[in-house]
Amino acid sequence: MWWFQQGLSFLPVALVVWSAASFVFSYITAIVLHHVDPLVPYISDTGTIPPERCLFGIMLNVSTFLGMATMYVRYKQVSALSPEKPRILRLNKLGLRLGWMSCFGLCIIANFQKCILYYIHVLGACLTFGVGSIYMLVQTILSYLMQPELHSKDIFWARLAVFLWSCSSILSMFVSSVVLYSGLYGQNLVQKLHWDPQERGYTPHMISTVSEWSLAFSFLSFFLTYIRDFQKISLQAVVSLQGQTLYESPGSCRAEDQALLIAGSI
Repeated sequence: MWWFQQGLSFLPVALVVWSAASFVFSYITAIVLHHVDPLVPYISDTGTIPPERCLFGIMLNVSTFLGMATMYVRYKQVSALSPEKPRILRLNKLGLRLGWMSCFGLCIIANFQKCILYYIHVLGACLTFGVGSIYMLVQTILSYLMQPELHSKDIFWARLAVFLWSCSSILSMFVSSVVLYSGLYGQNLVQKLHWDPQERGYTPHMISTVSEWSLAFSFLSFFLTYIRDFQKISLQAVVSLQGQTLYESPGSCRAEDQALLIAGSI
């Protein structure tokens, strides 16, 4: 009953908790097996070598599904709240497309590891974080357009702050990665899993990895802002009975038995 009383707020919570768990579990496994350095490796590096590769891939695929479901519920909510505002509806449709593109990128990351198909993996990262940041921007703009009638100003400012957090993380990661892989610190650094603090290039490497973790958690934080909104939504399902048993023909059941409503708290 608690889930029904909270509406669909469990959906963004499940997305955040599951995604964070996928990062943490693969990180702990990689550290225990000495596959990566314990001090802030790349997220992708923690899911590169078996058995954490399998764990990382499976859990991120589940995160993809949860992300798509969360974005679709958000899309339907905005559509229902602003049915007569074309500008909001257009932005809402754009946001759904961008959000699902970002989820597709996450699926690529989960299934094409860095050590196997590096450029495909990078493409997935660009879709996930690059397109995902644009999705965050669209949702922030929608929050601005819908306040104060439908949204509080606090939600708008919270989403704007998280969006700026993600942008600063992207900028930091991009600049440090360009410097690191420019050739000044050696070749074939992409597949390097162990770093010595005394090595050249260690500083930009650390800036890049910290920025990546920061970016990932900024995305998770953005979905946490949906919790209050999703508390106002509940699920309702209608089940039609086509017969009294599993063997009767569809037309043999009584009219009063043809519809059964199963609903949560509204």
